[in-house]
Amino acid sequence: MALLERRGQTVAVAESLTGGLVAAELTAVDGASRSFRGSVTAYATALKQELLGVDAALLAERGAVDAEVARQMARGVAGALGADWGVATTGVAGPTSQDGQPVGTVHVAVAGPAERVASAALRLAGDRSGIRIQAVEAAVKLLFSELIATAGAQDTEQHSGI
Repeated sequence: MALLERRGQTVAVAESLTGGLVAAELTAVDGASRSFRGSVTAYATALKQELLGVDAALLAERGAVDAEVARQMARGVAGALGADWGVATTGVAGPTSQDGQPVGTVHVAVAGPAERVASAALRLAGDRSGIRIQAVEAAVKLLFSELIATAGAQDTEQHSGI
């Protein structure tokens, strides 16, 4: 959160399979309130469209477990909550498959300023809890890497965490 604060930027989170764990991870950092805008746990597929603006046709065609859905969730939460950055998670933690996707299929995305959106498709192993924890770690790492990629020289010289 230090990078965000130093840059005067904010972050918001949209979560599905992680059920609020990314928000909990980010807000566990001292001073998080200066950079964390809020989160939406859109566990139900319909909420991804209704609250985050994910395209209904995309959801109908591909289901909720999809890279483009994650990207639209990230953009949507940033817009809805007035944040510079949006982070999103969607996937299948188990115990059964969803939308034709096997357990462990996860997509994370980060939307930043100037329409920049990065995403990662993951195939995670483990039980439900382990998959969710790995998804949180992947989302936070992706946010950090995007912050570093867009940072000026002073940020990259003295980064001490998100």
